[in-house]
Amino acid sequence: MWRAEFTGVRVCVSAIDCVVGSWGPWSSCTSSCGIGSTERSRQVSVPPRNGGTPCPDLKQRRGCFGNNAICSTAKEVAKILPNSFKRNFKDPWRRPHMLMKEEKASYCVHLQVKQASAACRLKLWTARLMRETAVCVECQSDAMAKSDRCGGDGVRGTRTFWSAASVAGCHGSWIRQFSSERCQCSDNSFLFV
Repeated sequence: MWRAEFTGVRVCVSAIDCVVGSWGPWSSCTSSCGIGSTERSRQVSVPPRNGGTPCPDLKQRRGCFGNNAICSTAKEVAKILPNSFKRNFKDPWRRPHMLMKEEKASYCVHLQVKQASAACRLKLWTARLMRETAVCVECQSDAMAKSDRCGGDGVRGTRTFWSAASVAGCHGSWIRQFSSERCQCSDNSFLFV
């Protein structure tokens, strides 16, 4: 309690301490795969007045580890080759039982390169894999796994990894921007292996 004196009149004013509500729920982890953070907050019910006790922390943050179902996809390393390896012809040497194989529709994945090792500068086709470069990688039927997708095709908004199949030491990371069905990437693009 404190006293104030105004023109000879004494007034007693009680201190009011801060009162806060209960903690809200924890937010979801900021990373769907790997290390992230989560937070929760609470509101002030009664603000402090007249020298009352100040409010305690209104936000709490803690670490978390996102382990979403897509995490196994994010851990795959894409193997890539230049678009010149593309199979868009009928091979006359195929055996009859191979001709009956059902062709799945290809799809394209558009990615932003985030990192490329120095070894990538050694070959003309891998030199295009520079930091912050947008690339298109096509997934053709022959490269698809049983799940109708190519291994290592990435997770939207999450950094994943790639390796050039025929250039030793050429590897890096990228972030998937979007994908499109039944497409073909340009001639200066890549293929999933």
